[in-house]
Amino acid sequence: MPTLRYVVADVFTDRPLAGNQLAVFTDGRGVDDETMQALARELKFSETVFVLPPSEGGHARIRLFTPSRELPFAGHPVLGSAFVLAAPLQLGEIRLETGAGVVPVVLEREGARISFGWMSQPIPSWEPFAQADELLALLGVESELPVEVYDLGPTHVYIALSSEEEVAELQPDFGALARLTDVGVNCFAGARLRWKTRMFAPTFGVPEDPATGSAAGPLAVHLVRHGRIGFGDEIEISQGVEIGRPSTLHARAFGEGDRIDRVEVGGSAVVVARGEFRI
Repeated sequence: MPTLRYVVADVFTDRPLAGNQLAVFTDGRGVDDETMQALARELKFSETVFVLPPSEGGHARIRLFTPSRELPFAGHPVLGSAFVLAAPLQLGEIRLETGAGVVPVVLEREGARISFGWMSQPIPSWEPFAQADELLALLGVESELPVEVYDLGPTHVYIALSSEEEVAELQPDFGALARLTDVGVNCFAGARLRWKTRMFAPTFGVPEDPATGSAAGPLAVHLVRHGRIGFGDEIEISQGVEIGRPSTLHARAFGEGDRIDRVEVGGSAVVVARGEFRI
């Protein structure tokens, strides 16, 4: 009977039982696709990771699953995996191979403990969201900025609301949202370097996500492109409060003019549990 060991980390938080939950199966060799998806469905976290030997010069290859599908890239699984895998190796940087390429994560330490990590994300492409009017009508809101969709493996659409209170009061019809679009829907508000966001992705098996690393980078790009922040500004993003999983994400975009050269997303993580499946 094979034993599959996993670690549970809470990501984009520095305290247990907050942030976004992640399961990391530290040895995914010999686990077939169907079993990986079934385990992700069993755990019901936003994402579950399976670690495999590297093949493109990284330290490890990871596969990422939501309860309903595999993703080429996602933010909190990369950051959480970096904390789990780099801790015993005492690495200052770990390079993780994903379906969207190799993602480096630079780690900061307090003594032997990893305290923070910055990942360099794939640079997203963007375009106007074709269903913007329908989406705004469904949510009953208006957007202060153009409604645009960003693609960096997963896809996210962004709606700028007038206040953090308006973001907090949203009560989406998840069934209607799933019928309209299969992209992650991000509603945000804030000013200067502090922002609040909520992300809805019912077709991924995640009605509301506690912390979305893959959406934090494009949010920084969106704010830079529309003059709300400057290149290199580090924004702090609050997410997950409404579902009892408060999270803090950091993001910054570098470039010049219309060019984006680098996108970084950072945060903390804590290991909270270890277990095994016998199947």
